[in-house]
Amino acid sequence: MKVFCTGASGYIGGSVAARLVAAGHQVTGLVRSPEKADAVRSRGIEPLLGTLDDAEILAQAAQAADIVINAASADHRGAVDALLGALAGSGKPFIHTSGSSIVGTRAQGHRSEAVFDESTPITPSPARAARVALNERILSYRDRSCRPVIICPSLIYGLGRGVELHSTQVPLLIELAKKRGGAVHAGPGENIWSNVHIDDLVALYALAIEKAPAGAFFFVEHGENSMREVCVAINRMLGFAGAPSAMPMQEAAAEWGEGTAEDTMASNSRVRAVRARELGWKAQARSLIQEIEQGCYR
Repeated sequence: MKVFCTGASGYIGGSVAARLVAAGHQVTGLVRSPEKADAVRSRGIEPLLGTLDDAEILAQAAQAADIVINAASADHRGAVDALLGALAGSGKPFIHTSGSSIVGTRAQGHRSEAVFDESTPITPSPARAARVALNERILSYRDRSCRPVIICPSLIYGLGRGVELHSTQVPLLIELAKKRGGAVHAGPGENIWSNVHIDDLVALYALAIEKAPAGAFFFVEHGENSMREVCVAINRMLGFAGAPSAMPMQEAAAEWGEGTAEDTMASNSRVRAVRARELGWKAQARSLIQEIEQGCYR
């Protein structure tokens, strides 16, 4: 099959593309620079120079492909419109990558009891309202003779297969722990994120291409941990004695930026992958804590 993938040099897109190349598919990947083009070409991906703002390039690539995967941005409406416009009436699958911060609560490091599956109504924070609206727009194309599917991962961990090898949250915490001589979380660190290994996430993309019906939406998770639990594991991994420490939200915002601090590092995002498991997906990789203490983060 011919596959067009945006974000082909990134953590998610590159890992999905590598899986599809290994399975014998012909993958074309959108990249922004000649350097990225060389990097993905060395991984068996045919590079296509362009950006998410290049609507004509995106439309032509989508029309030439059998499968389209958007893994470059969860929020770029222009790219989505260009890709879906090209796919309408074709019956082809369009796999879009969202993110479980759509259910996030700005909790400043405190725990929330709210847990979401695919049937739970969502009232997004102002920071994620546009993403939820875009998801709804994508799924509406099930009535326009193509096969839109949204994959909505939680915190992703593990070693990727693209040019970018890691996701965001865990490396940020490890970097800060090394800088300060011990792990640090935002606020009390009681906030909880569901999480999933990159290998298990990639397996769902492959399964969704094969089996997911038009209009399907999948949360992806294999357990959950508080940020404090993650920081305890980081201290063990780095050999730092004592418990993690807390930093005020103002300090966290100065360290990571206000949006990252409030909507990622100190928020809750608790989801359950009910529909993925109904589709036949089974997580097999080691847990987040095991990966930190025994795996790639060492």
